[in-house]
Amino acid sequence: MNYRRLGNSGLKLSELSLGAWVTYGGQVGEEVAVKCMSRAFDAGVNFFDNAEAYASGNAETVMGNVIKKLGWQRDDLVISSKVFWGGDGPNDKGLSRKHIFEACQRSLKRLQLEYLDLFFCHRPDPNTPIEETVRAMDDLVHQGKILYWGTSEWAAGDIMRAHGIAMQNGLTAPNGAAAVQSAA
Repeated sequence: MNYRRLGNSGLKLSELSLGAWVTYGGQVGEEVAVKCMSRAFDAGVNFFDNAEAYASGNAETVMGNVIKKLGWQRDDLVISSKVFWGGDGPNDKGLSRKHIFEACQRSLKRLQLEYLDLFFCHRPDPNTPIEETVRAMDDLVHQGKILYWGTSEWAAGDIMRAHGIAMQNGLTAPNGAAAVQSAA
């Protein structure tokens, strides 16, 4: 297996990852997930992806149970999840500070982990200022709940705005880029 660095960070991800999108917790249960994840891991895959929306959170539960059942060392794994669709309540969707924090807590509980290696903003949120999202993700980094954050399906301009906000304010930028304090 070949490994690549995440952006300009030192984190090394397998070139292939195993995701739980339309399978775990919906179409297949833990028995099949054990087989799939074991084969991937044995082939050198260290990157396992999930999201709060996959099977309404059940995919994270299955993946967490499999990791625990197989007794894998946490430092051998790179685990990601995504935030955007979490439920039907008025604050259960999007990238508000409230939803990001609560979604992260629920994902950690379902995955039975103390932290996520990567936490992705699953979609852009036109109803939440990007600065609010950037600050919430930076707070999660500083709390030790996530190590890196990134985006999924954001336009290049939005990613650039998020990165600019992070750089201007000494915050953690998306995609593992290190924030640099400005000398203002």
